[in-house]
Amino acid sequence: MNPFQRLTSFWRDSIRVDARLLLSFLAICLALFVFGKLASEVMEGDSMALDHAIISALRVPGDPDTPVGPRWFLLCVRDITALGGWTVLTLITVAVAGFLMVARRRATALFVVLAIAGGATLSTILKSLFNRPRPDVVAHLVDVHSTSFPSGHAMNSAIVYLTLGALLARTQQVRILRIYLLSVSITLALMIGASRVYLGVHWPSDVLAGWMVGASWAVLCSLLARRLQQSHTLEPGTTPKVQ
Repeated sequence: MNPFQRLTSFWRDSIRVDARLLLSFLAICLALFVFGKLASEVMEGDSMALDHAIISALRVPGDPDTPVGPRWFLLCVRDITALGGWTVLTLITVAVAGFLMVARRRATALFVVLAIAGGATLSTILKSLFNRPRPDVVAHLVDVHSTSFPSGHAMNSAIVYLTLGALLARTQQVRILRIYLLSVSITLALMIGASRVYLGVHWPSDVLAGWMVGASWAVLCSLLARRLQQSHTLEPGTTPKVQ
């Protein structure tokens, strides 16, 4: 067996489907982020050129206050972006932790709370370090008060939904159910991040960075949870019958 075949076999047989999906999502975000940075440097020699071009393309030409698309679409985007806000993410975290407590999985409940709280703290620290201003080329269609880089909605939604999706996937025996849970989690994170650009409150590079860091945190939490379950520090997940 050549090295490529051995690597393919390890990826298929040794790494669970939930970890593979998360790692693939992280790789895609990383590639998009690198591409965005390189492309923005190439375009007119201005690092902000691509960000400006994308966010401006989402407004009616000559009217930076009006987004493209019908009125109902704007209302839908506002609803979607709320799924990445502190209120919704906190309620989801509390609800999941409460469920785990009732199910007598107290260690796992504590792990969920610490993992998500740690990710939120990291988001706040990164925002303070970079201190990037919000976009000022188009009107903001929702109220914002913090700095721009990385996108807190993109990062925190990736942390919460991907971390919970990965932990839930580890309890499922059927492969297609694990794929479904991770796919829903990834889709939610993507929609929430994209909504921030459409609403004019984040540069595209803010969102890409938020996805990348959030996905990285979720992968680390998933790997740590697996190690803790193997050492019986966390309650074990269901051992899958179908790989």
